[in-house]
Amino acid sequence: MTDPVVTLATSKDYPELDEDDRGLPDALRQRGIEPRVAVWDDPEVDWGDSGTVVLRSVRDYAVTRTYADFLAWTRSVPRLLNQPDVVAWNSDKHYLVRLAELGVPTIPTTWLEPGAGYSKHQVHTRFPAYGDFVVKPAISSGGRGTGRYTATDAGSRSAAISDAVHHLGRGRSVMVQRYLEEVDRQGEVSLVYFNGVLSHAVEKDPMLHPSFRATDEVHGEEVAARDPSEQEWLWGERVRKAIHTLIKETSGRDVQLLFNRVDVVSDGRGGFYLMEVSLIDAALYLGTSSEALDGFADAIAQRVFW
Repeated sequence: MTDPVVTLATSKDYPELDEDDRGLPDALRQRGIEPRVAVWDDPEVDWGDSGTVVLRSVRDYAVTRTYADFLAWTRSVPRLLNQPDVVAWNSDKHYLVRLAELGVPTIPTTWLEPGAGYSKHQVHTRFPAYGDFVVKPAISSGGRGTGRYTATDAGSRSAAISDAVHHLGRGRSVMVQRYLEEVDRQGEVSLVYFNGVLSHAVEKDPMLHPSFRATDEVHGEEVAARDPSEQEWLWGERVRKAIHTLIKETSGRDVQLLFNRVDVVSDGRGGFYLMEVSLIDAALYLGTSSEALDGFADAIAQRVFW
């Protein structure tokens, strides 16, 4: 009997997976699985013969010219994890609106929609009057197109207007959020789950330093593993409950997520804000914990051998 196949889907930028995932093929072999690595939009790949397909370094999915193709591809793959319905809603950060309605604290956001025909002045009036703020497209990956700006600096505000108009002109919805000083003081916390169980947590250093400006490149992160506090664990469970409510609404039934990364930041008052939920190309920080890589390989094996 031949070993079952698992194909790790990646992008042209990471044809051999990103550094954090490169131990995964060997870990799968140790579990009696034949690992393959394939670029998701490679026309030579037969996805019908790819076994279970696990999304990994597909960080170009949010690029305007490929986004629709990517969603169509997810629906064509016979067995994809995470599932295509989940990918569809998680690819657009408007999902944060629904999670907020379900009781998850999210950062107050002004949404600029491309069909509204905003002038530069109208964009300007929708920015905060003081402090730093963030402008980013609602469909983005790896920090692409995200910029931090200062409301009271004329040059910075002008750059923010240009950034927003650039995205709107390409048909992208734009998010405007006040920059949280707690990110600079405490960083973000990422909670990583495999098959619905908390695996590990990392603390991430601030990525959007004051001079940060938007680019079309994927941005690196500085992370350190640590045990989540009981409070953070409870925050994560609150978010997970809302996620599965949203899954049931969009899919008509609940589904098990192979991987789920929840990013939160303290609100400075003993609570938290949800930054984002990553269910598509999430960095899982497998190199930060001796158990993380094995845990992910075990989670994949559980799905393959069920």
